[in-house]
Amino acid sequence: MTQDVQGAVSPRYAGTRFQRVEDGRLLTGRGGFVDDITRPGLLHACFVRSPFARARINGIDASAALALPGVCAVFTADDLNPDVREAWHAVAGKDVPDTPRPPLAEGEAKFVGDPVALVVAESRYAAEDAIELVDVDYEPLPAITDFTRAQSSDVLVHDGYPNNVAGGMAGAPPDEEIFATSPCAVKENIYQQIYAPVPIETRGLVVEWAAATEELTLWASTQTPHELRAFCARLLGIAAQRVRVIMRDTGGGFGQKVVPMREDMCIMLAARKVPAALKWIEDRRENLMSAGQARHVNGMARLAFDEDGTLQAVDIDYAQDVGAYPTPYPVLTSAAIGMFFPGPYRVPKASFKYKTVFSNTSGLAAYRGPWQFETLAREVLLDIAARKLNIDPVELRRRNLLRRDEMPYFNPNGMPYDHVAPIETFEQAVKILDHEGFRKEQREALAQGRYLGLGFSAYIEPTGAATGHLATEGAIMRMEPTGKINVYVNGGSSGNSLETTVIQLTADALGADIDDVATIQGDTAITPYGAGTQGSRSGPMTAGAVNEAGSILRNKIVALAAHHLKVAESEVELAHSTAMVRDDPSKTVSFGELAYVAYYQPQQLPSDISPVLEVTARYVTKAPILWANATHACTCEVDTETGKVTLLRYIVSEDVGPMINPAIVEGQIAGGTVQGIGGALMEDLVYDDDGNPLATTFVDYLLPTTTEVPPIEYGHIEIPGPGPGGYKGVGEGGAIGSVPAVINAINDALAPLGVTVTRLPASPASIVSLLEEGQR
Repeated sequence: MTQDVQGAVSPRYAGTRFQRVEDGRLLTGRGGFVDDITRPGLLHACFVRSPFARARINGIDASAALALPGVCAVFTADDLNPDVREAWHAVAGKDVPDTPRPPLAEGEAKFVGDPVALVVAESRYAAEDAIELVDVDYEPLPAITDFTRAQSSDVLVHDGYPNNVAGGMAGAPPDEEIFATSPCAVKENIYQQIYAPVPIETRGLVVEWAAATEELTLWASTQTPHELRAFCARLLGIAAQRVRVIMRDTGGGFGQKVVPMREDMCIMLAARKVPAALKWIEDRRENLMSAGQARHVNGMARLAFDEDGTLQAVDIDYAQDVGAYPTPYPVLTSAAIGMFFPGPYRVPKASFKYKTVFSNTSGLAAYRGPWQFETLAREVLLDIAARKLNIDPVELRRRNLLRRDEMPYFNPNGMPYDHVAPIETFEQAVKILDHEGFRKEQREALAQGRYLGLGFSAYIEPTGAATGHLATEGAIMRMEPTGKINVYVNGGSSGNSLETTVIQLTADALGADIDDVATIQGDTAITPYGAGTQGSRSGPMTAGAVNEAGSILRNKIVALAAHHLKVAESEVELAHSTAMVRDDPSKTVSFGELAYVAYYQPQQLPSDISPVLEVTARYVTKAPILWANATHACTCEVDTETGKVTLLRYIVSEDVGPMINPAIVEGQIAGGTVQGIGGALMEDLVYDDDGNPLATTFVDYLLPTTTEVPPIEYGHIEIPGPGPGGYKGVGEGGAIGSVPAVINAINDALAPLGVTVTRLPASPASIVSLLEEGQR
């Protein structure tokens, strides 16, 4: 909304589909990514990686590689690993027990792709050639790559972890009497395959050590620049103020770039041992082979209902593969699968038990909605139960979803839901779909021998959790001498458009024209500490930080304006980068004029008015968790001859509170939804029995394209959260709800044939195999 100054109406940018400010440079190829960084004498790093899933390393001979022109150094575990001082990350904290994570393999390679040595050369070409000349004496050993058998295997991935169990936990024991006596109890084993974030920009790092000043500068593709800085300082045992992280554009992260991985540690450690800046850019094969697996859960889930289809109890017993060297984030979130399993439903009793299990595969890493298996298992079982009860899945959900008037509500595991109404997103999705119309179309298609299906998925997710370093975010706001505004925030934006939303919020907070506002992010030398982009926290936490800083700076501007206009502060309004008198809008002073006085004529101000137009503020969230929720609805057609699944319609109704920018919200939903569609239908980071990864190129690791994804239809319910602006997070939801919606649609289509998909992905081959089994 814009009016002239005489109208005395402040623009409101939050809530509008304001065009993303970063699109201009990104769409014209002027973005700045890690691989664009060049430094004097820049050196390049490549890793020697194990070709075996498990092998003893008896020796490493680098003489041939070192003799190659352009090769500067070859580092092994003996060179780098002893330099590690502390290697904990804030997502777990220094006091939480962690699993082994050496930078380079020590004594034994534990998965195919395990980094064994690091080659440094004057060019990437020379480094790539040199890794082939490093002679590693491997002694192959038996490996365990199937995590479902790892607990009974004679092979131990790590000494000191009996039965390959990394950890686990159990909630309250299940009420077996309910499951034994309920009129309807369903039980099913659900297996979710490995699939990975696959950001368009792979991991990358440039590290430059200035020996004279003992300062380290990192240019990084990261979601968490400040925590990368803190991690690096701890790792190397140097003062944090001597480490600077610069993050410009990042081509996707999806959780993979939250926690520094072992290769990152190696580059940090090696940078002090070489004479110039050191660059490592991961290639796609490395990314698929060693940047971490995700999902990969096997679990037995149970639901119990009374005769009316009302939920009585839920239980889940599951194991998650953590590979050989997991990062701490997803291991911690494994517990969330059980904690969140009751979902957005009215459930009297819930129980869970889980274990995290080592295997000789790439380590578990974070991926958008890392607890997603809880929604998959629950929603698939709800549809199975609906068929058993002979009622429509819509009606079954309708009877059990939580309502607004039931808030606050504690699920049986103690999770405190509030400021949500899951039934409302569900009913909106049903209405957009035209449920009855589809069922009629489905019956007509079946009479013609065509198999159409409809799948729903409802979930509730935590965003902006008030735990540890995630509970706070800072902002620095400065009015420059020109009257223009700069707002400094931690950043970590990797496609989620924090640049645009922060500018929108700042313009509203100060009554500035949006063209007068700019943001600086991603440079730890000038931005305040923040936890970065993770856990769907960016929207609500940066909004809180901007609100804190903006409120203070606004008061300073009002005080200056009141003095200039010779009125009381209560009479001053700010709009369009101008201060005016409420009852006499002809009396105005621009932000530029006020800033000129503050910077260049401060002596004209009385002693009780500060000329300082810069504010540093920090927001600390009071709400333990901000809850968002959504319903996904998907229709599809399954070709029973080929197993091909064609998605027909895709609908998402989501409540993320008021939307700062609906276009960005919908972009986040779409991105996550497409990743879930890929996980449901095609993506599979499969290993053979010997631990060899079979999908390390895009020829074998299939990603969804516009051919597989229909247009996404959106509905919005806006229930404000308890924080500033009522904003909630939106980053992870699409990836959580989409997989079960697609699987349920497939199962609905195949229900007349008695086929149910419970092992993912639902590839054409797997569907044909299930149909053939059903005909035997």
